[in-house]
Amino acid sequence: MTTQTLPRTTSGWVGLARTGPDAAQGPAVVAAVYRLWLLAFALKMLGSTWDMSWHFKWLRDDAAPPHLLNTAGTVIVVALVLFQAYHNVGVDRAAKRLMVGGTATFLIAIPIDILNHRINGLDITAWSASHALLYIGTAFMLLGVARGYWISTPPSRTRTVVSAFIWGFFLENVLFPSQHQEYGVLSLESWRAGTPTAEPILLKFAADQIGRPVDDIAVQGFALPVDAWVYPAWITGAALLTLVAARAFVGARFTATLIAGTYLAYRLVVWGLLAGTGFPKSIPPLLLLAGAVAIDLVFLAFAGSRARKSMIPAQVGPERVTAAKAPTGLALALVAAVFGAAVATAATAGATWVQAFFIGAPPIDYPAFAYGFAVLALGWATITTVTHRQRT
Repeated sequence: MTTQTLPRTTSGWVGLARTGPDAAQGPAVVAAVYRLWLLAFALKMLGSTWDMSWHFKWLRDDAAPPHLLNTAGTVIVVALVLFQAYHNVGVDRAAKRLMVGGTATFLIAIPIDILNHRINGLDITAWSASHALLYIGTAFMLLGVARGYWISTPPSRTRTVVSAFIWGFFLENVLFPSQHQEYGVLSLESWRAGTPTAEPILLKFAADQIGRPVDDIAVQGFALPVDAWVYPAWITGAALLTLVAARAFVGARFTATLIAGTYLAYRLVVWGLLAGTGFPKSIPPLLLLAGAVAIDLVFLAFAGSRARKSMIPAQVGPERVTAAKAPTGLALALVAAVFGAAVATAATAGATWVQAFFIGAPPIDYPAFAYGFAVLALGWATITTVTHRQRT
């Protein structure tokens, strides 16, 4: 692949956008397109991170700087989807449908969310239905990008690293709503300590919506509007499942650990930037790293057990290999999935207790980890079944 095949003039780029790349330009255009996807998601991630902190300080504003940053990323996304869908650049049918469907869902959710705010005033929680449409649209969009990049790029270390970054953006999207509790617990503590981080106009607006004065009940309803079971169930059943999917998709050792570690490093850097400029602080989910390490270790242990134990005789015909391999290998893989879900859940619950003891954590209903385990085990087993069928 060489960038020398790309246009050097504005008119050349306009012509490329109208007609699509020729055979010689194809690889370079695919690479450029997916680099722009990374830029778009980086802008959207920075905007959403800033947005969460912003909403714990000031009243909502459609034209707030975090929204504009996110919008810049969205504009790039729309342009890329139109280009790739029209010219079939770096996509197959499944990837194109995921990209188009996800982007359409996201765009439809924007006016719905704005209308929701106009009708209902301040939308206090990140867990609302209109916000969920934004997350779901972004998730499908990212799945399309992950698939499109993987099938259109030759196997290489670069493909592995970029794919891991795409799944890192997916993890950030999954974890965005749970940041409400990570900010909310400190926001409530600040209020109770007499040093609220939210502006008085925001607290009064939130209190007026439920017909109360600005008191502890009103502030708690603004800062922590969901039950204590939501956070542990979501971290286990959604975030850990994302890491399982990333490890199965990318296939590299310690994929889950590197993605979780990179995400946490990003959160810590942004924490310093936001806190240093007067924005409210949050509690990063450091507990996630324990579950990620457990996931990678289970994948490694399972791969090692398959290498050590020859479950199929070496001297057999192809028909017997297929018949013997499918049920035995799948059964062992499903056992590993359920075992892995149990280990990862236990590791995350233990890390949650340690984090809560040393630096704090959102309100945690520890039995709710069982809900997350059930979802994680089912999801891990489903991913295992699908990938096993593809291999056989």
